[in-house]
Amino acid sequence: MARVLAITNQKGGVGKTTTAINLCAALGAAGHRSLLVDMDPQGNATVGSGLAMRQLEQGAYEVLLGSGGIDGVILQTEGGYDIVPSHPDLSGAQVEMTGLERRDFRLADALAQVDSRYELIIIDCPPALNVLTVNALVAAREALIPVQCEYYALEGLTSLMQTIELIRRGLNPALQVLGLVRTMYDARNTLSNEVAAQLNAHFPEHLFRAVIPRNVRLAEAPSHGKTVLQYDRHCAGSQAYVALAGEVLRRRAA
Repeated sequence: MARVLAITNQKGGVGKTTTAINLCAALGAAGHRSLLVDMDPQGNATVGSGLAMRQLEQGAYEVLLGSGGIDGVILQTEGGYDIVPSHPDLSGAQVEMTGLERRDFRLADALAQVDSRYELIIIDCPPALNVLTVNALVAAREALIPVQCEYYALEGLTSLMQTIELIRRGLNPALQVLGLVRTMYDARNTLSNEVAAQLNAHFPEHLFRAVIPRNVRLAEAPSHGKTVLQYDRHCAGSQAYVALAGEVLRRRAA
């Protein structure tokens, strides 16, 4: 059975999609079979994986609505992992799923059909608490939270932890926080160092040692439809995600 990780943070622009894509790529490079599930209607993980989202005929939307089986939706990427892509129609799923049987378990039920094929399933969540995020957290057993090393980094973290606890109590008792990963870190920046210290002080048991730096090559890679390991395997961003993948493989949520 695959480990299922939800990459989540209700705050946007913290590196969720970058982390989801490049964590899958680093796992694939190490020989671990992984599946990326793009649950964000913006489809950045899909595009960043080299796929033309608007040319796709089906994706996560069809899986959630039950109009397409997950087997027919999964695609291979050149980044070394498989993907359940997003599609523009996914933005309407929140309304269309109202009243559906097992509405909050649609993704979990679908992934149960394929989890024996993978070692890890990584879910890229949208930057909001909605039915798509709830489906991701119900399907997952572990939550990985990217936190940018910038002003207001801690804002919303307490609320997110409370949300995860509510999901755990009400819908998914197995859900635990795997860890927090610092993103957009600049060692030359005083604020980055202060935020990193604050995170270490408040969440010492959850903080990953791997730190994702601000890196030009890492920022450029999505515009080429490539993971950072494809774009520049030796840059600081690639090495950081290789280190994070190693920690994820070694770590288990308490």
